[in-house]
This record gives sequence, structure tokens and C-alpha cells, in this order.
Amino acid sequence: MADKRAPIGVFDSGVGGISTLRTLAKVLPNEDFVFYGDSANAPYGEKDADTVCQLASQVIDHLATRDIKAMVIACNTATSAAKPQLIAQYPELPILGIEPALKEAVDAGKQDILVMGTPLTLSLPKYQAQLAKFGARTNIYTLPCPGLADRIELGQAGLPQIKALLANLMAPMLEHPIDAVVLGCTHYPFIQDLITAKFSQPVAIYTGYEGIARNLTAQLQQRDLLRSENPDRQIQFMSSRDTPAELTLYQALFDHGIQE
Repeated sequence: MADKRAPIGVFDSGVGGISTLRTLAKVLPNEDFVFYGDSANAPYGEKDADTVCQLASQVIDHLATRDIKAMVIACNTATSAAKPQLIAQYPELPILGIEPALKEAVDAGKQDILVMGTPLTLSLPKYQAQLAKFGARTNIYTLPCPGLADRIELGQAGLPQIKALLANLMAPMLEHPIDAVVLGCTHYPFIQDLITAKFSQPVAIYTGYEGIARNLTAQLQQRDLLRSENPDRQIQFMSSRDTPAELTLYQALFDHGIQE
């Protein structure tokens, strides 16, 4: 039986999942979290699905040694490529995954939706099924963003490279009447202000973070694992690139994000 006082594990291929963690920590203020970024192998989104499964399995094996009570895959690519295998590997552990929030944008009545993601996430059956389902009633523009997550891994120091690549990637999209942008990679919310600034018209941003936070809360309530108080709440950062500089970057991104 899981301990109510155990932490919640959150992992990503690198720093991107810290943007998810920020929402989870806000919605669940009495929970401890341990975040693991596989920055030594980032980004996952430009690897093949089998490699992503293997890497994700190694990470969850490592986090399981911390006696976590739930696991959040804060990586769109790992969710799409590895979530079923991870659930089979740990059937007693609640495992939730982040996914492109295309349904949220469609349900909100948006008509011209840009979906940004890694090449692998956008090529896998999960997203392709969403595209087929919703594409008949909305205009959906799919934009693979190779290299973008890699540059965001640099944090504030990568800002000039991020801006240059973003301008190149988004140029073909600016001719369309986009009214919503789905950020299909957890790295991208760190630069959502840069993305929205590219458009002359207002655009709504969808990440799926509020949905996964609600789902996580419900899962913990169902298992009587939700903490009602925790005056000494702890959020711990771990990385496969285990250096002081990397862990300092994680903390800075959690505290401040990337600022222009």
C-alpha cells in the first residue's frame, strides 16, 4: 500500500516537464514532488519510439526506488511512445501522461488551430488519430519543430538561438488566421510569450496542464493518497546530467521560466 506522505514523481526528457511541474505544484500545494529530467538523452522527440520506450523505462525504474505514490509523464513524446508499456511494467502505480491538448482547443470552439510538437510526437498514432477525428470540423495546422526543445534545454542562455529558430519555423504559419496554438511539447510553454508575439491577432494557448492536474488529483483521491496538509513541502530536482549547473538550471526554470 502506497504511503500518503510519499512524493509524486514527474519526469521529462529534459527541462520541459518543469513547466508541467509548476502547474502541478500550484494545484496540489500539500504534495511533495521529485522531478527527474533525462537531459543527458534529450530531446526524446527526435529519437525512434523504441529508444524512447527504453529510456522512459529506465527513468521510471529509477524513480520507483524513491517510493513514489504516482507518476506523471511530463513529456508528450514519452506519453505517446511509452505510456502503455510503463503501465504494464508498474500496474499498481498510477501513471498519467501529458498529451497534445487538441481536444481542449476544439471543444473551446477554435477554428484555426496550430499544433506545435516534436517530429516523433506528431508522427505517432495517438496524435494522428486526434488529427483524423477533429480535422473534419476544424482547420488544423501541424508544425513539427525539430531542434526547438534542444535549444530550450539551454534555458535563458539559449534565448538568441530559440528566437532565431522560432522565426524560421513559424514563418509559413503566419499567413493563416490562427486563433489557437496547442503546445504539444512540455518545453514550449517556457517560450509561449515568444510564440504568441509572432501573431498580429490574439491567439489562445493550450497545454493540457490543468487537465492532467485535475486527473492526478482525482486519482489520488480515489486511492486515499491526497495529503491535506504538509507544512514542510519539498520539491526535489534530479537529472541524468547530474551536475550542479544542470540542477541550478532546473531550479531557475521552476522559479522564473525563460524571460525575454
